[in-house]
Amino acid sequence: MISRKKRIRVLIVDDSAIARDLLERGISQDPMIEVVGKASNAYTARDRIVMLKPDVITLDIEMPGMNGIEFLKRLIPQYPIAVVVVSAITAEGSRMALEALASGAVDVVAKPDARDRDALTTMIADLSDRIREAALADMKKLVTKNLIHHRHDIAKKTVMGDASSEQSRENNRIIAIGASTGGTNVLDMIIPKLPADCPGVVIVQHMPPVFTRMFADSLNRESRMDVREACDGDAIRTGLALVAPGGLQLTVHKSQYGWFVHCKPGEKVSGHCPSVDVLFNSVAEVAGDRATGLILTGMGRDGADGLLAMRKAGAHCFAQDEESSVVFGMPKEAWENGAAERLIPADQAAATLIAANAIKRMERSV
Repeated sequence: MISRKKRIRVLIVDDSAIARDLLERGISQDPMIEVVGKASNAYTARDRIVMLKPDVITLDIEMPGMNGIEFLKRLIPQYPIAVVVVSAITAEGSRMALEALASGAVDVVAKPDARDRDALTTMIADLSDRIREAALADMKKLVTKNLIHHRHDIAKKTVMGDASSEQSRENNRIIAIGASTGGTNVLDMIIPKLPADCPGVVIVQHMPPVFTRMFADSLNRESRMDVREACDGDAIRTGLALVAPGGLQLTVHKSQYGWFVHCKPGEKVSGHCPSVDVLFNSVAEVAGDRATGLILTGMGRDGADGLLAMRKAGAHCFAQDEESSVVFGMPKEAWENGAAERLIPADQAAATLIAANAIKRMERSV
């Protein structure tokens, strides 16, 4: 983690010379970023890291020899440097990008077709933002707080035994979660610990399109709940967690049949699309005290105002504590503006959500 006043030293690792030059020219336009070196493979990158001591690495994961995943697994325990993955938007690229996040990368950016100038310009601006955010990450926490390679010894749901009854699937509560840098690892810790009859969960994790679908599929394999990327019109129900699609704003609405989501294109709000503020504000409006809100690690203040609206509407609201946050930005803002009633460690988040909803059920039964 470096000072905001210091220029961010970046090492670009990509097997394509064209990609390396495009990235260097693009991100060097940011006055806060200094490209100190480039490498075409993991072995050269290792030597450059020792010599140049970069603050952030941009990493292509599909490289010959040692790929980016294996490189990360060897790098992070010895040199806890913030890594932003720059990956092609393919099924394999998306899968490997998610594995990279589980292996210690802090963020991922989609690599566009180099011939699409508009997409390339947008991607460079996004990458510059994510590099600045990554530079503030406390990488030592990924190692010391056991947030890397977190795996769960949890029996996956089955047709018999773990299925919810029709009555328990009644749509009467909602949990809303927002996260950014470092959030994928924390969500990988939280969602698999939630029971199959957990109230419906709606999640905004700042990620590009395509990657959110792969991330939801990854969570689904580990969880008792059903987890999937949200589609416009999806119902929110017990036992289901919906992940907002990258590039779309997700809002919660209510009909005579219960809550459902809208996923629509829209302008960035609080710097993001999807935005945590957009989700939380919609939940505050339609769910009131039947909701629980949780804001996790990330830079900036997206979600702080929305969580405050939820709390004012009667919801239980929490934020991740500084000790377990890779970037204590969003949670800090939610704490300082009075939105969060309590700061909680990442490893206690699932239990806190379960307890909060049990308390609310008791309150409403009195």
